[in-house]
Amino acid sequence: MDVLKRRLERSLAAQSLLAFVLALGITALFRRDDHPVVWVVHAAFYTAVAVGAAIWQRRRAARSVGTDSGGFADLAIRIRRRDVPEDPRERATMRRLVADSLRKIERGRRWLPYYLGLLGLLAAGWFVLGAVRGSWVFPAVFAAGVAAFACSILWMRRRSLERLRFMRDALQRDGERVS
Repeated sequence: MDVLKRRLERSLAAQSLLAFVLALGITALFRRDDHPVVWVVHAAFYTAVAVGAAIWQRRRAARSVGTDSGGFADLAIRIRRRDVPEDPRERATMRRLVADSLRKIERGRRWLPYYLGLLGLLAAGWFVLGAVRGSWVFPAVFAAGVAAFACSILWMRRRSLERLRFMRDALQRDGERVS
């Protein structure tokens, strides 16, 4: 399991394969009446869009902190593992990455209530439509799924903030000691 986790952390091809399999399963679930070739085409399209967005985001973030995409991925892994770099160039790049990431999360904080409110309205609207039609099962499952998704967003945001703040403090603390 640990080997698979490392592969998924470092390899965009492995992430793409996982995204394709998930997209294929979801497409097959929602488009049962279509031919399996249609499922594969839709899953490939969704995967291409998701991977393209991920590549664009990684390159943009890597350029903003002054590294390449591979270096950016390694720094992100080190942040998750709370591993403070010893090399002064890596430390400077890590400082820029942490500051940039914290700024993005804090900037997104003001939109978070609106986003979660929109998700809540969507779930409530779907639930009301299900009540009007007389079908309660799918709207209840959808509402529970939306609630779980919203909780996971809040949990991942809190966890990312905790890791980034730890790294920022560790880099500042070690920077004061070294200087």
